[in-house]
Amino acid sequence: MFFAYLLYSDSLSKYYIGHTSDLKARVARHNSGGSRYTKRGIPWRLVYFESFPSKGEAMAREYFLKKQRNHSFYERLTANFDSSLLD
Repeated sequence: MFFAYLLYSDSLSKYYIGHTSDLKARVARHNSGGSRYTKRGIPWRLVYFESFPSKGEAMAREYFLKKQRNHSFYERLTANFDSSLLD
């Protein structure tokens, strides 16, 4: 299982979009400073994710989400998302 995901930093008011095969570990890595780009925005909150059977599909969705480059699009996408779905 692979995931495309959105993180949000309240301190930066920015979204981060990525893909991974281990969502919990990847979010933890972002919040531990293990990713150079997201280090300055700690703490990051997982605000959205989708699961896919293949890495290629997750990467394609990540690419699509990154192309949007629109804060209001991301807000609409994440508005009713329940991050407890990961548990």
